[in-house]
Amino acid sequence: MADLLKTGSDWLEEQRKKHCSTTVTYRRGEDSVEVNATIGRGEFEVESDYGVIERTESRDFLILAADLVLGGVAAMPQRGDRIREADDGKTYVYEVMAPGSEPVWRYSDPYRKTLRVHTKHVETDPT
Repeated sequence: MADLLKTGSDWLEEQRKKHCSTTVTYRRGEDSVEVNATIGRGEFEVESDYGVIERTESRDFLILAADLVLGGVAAMPQRGDRIREADDGKTYVYEVMAPGSEPVWRYSDPYRKTLRVHTKHVETDPT
C-alpha cells in the first residue's frame, strides 16, 4: 500500500518548486548548476566563549536534493559553496555557512527530498 503522507509530501515539494521558487546558480569551485530554490531564513543562537548569546539570521535556500548535481555527480552542500541570486538588476552572492558548529544544511522534509541550505550574504555584483 502506498504511503499517503509521502505521496502528499512529494506532490507539495513539486508544487513548491514549480510555483514558489526562483532560479539561482549553485557553485562549487569551477562546477555550477542552475536550480530552482525557494527563499527562506533561519535563526541561530550561539553562546560565545564569554557567555554572550549571539543571534544570527541566515538566508536559506530550499533546493530539491535531486537537483543538486555538480560535475555530473549528485552533491550535498558544503561550507564555502556559493549561491548566486539575480534580482532587480543585481546579483547577490551568498556563501554556504552557519554560525559556530551548526551544520550548513539540513533536510527540510521527513523524506529527505529537500535541502535547507544556510548562507550568508558576502557580496553584491551589478548585473
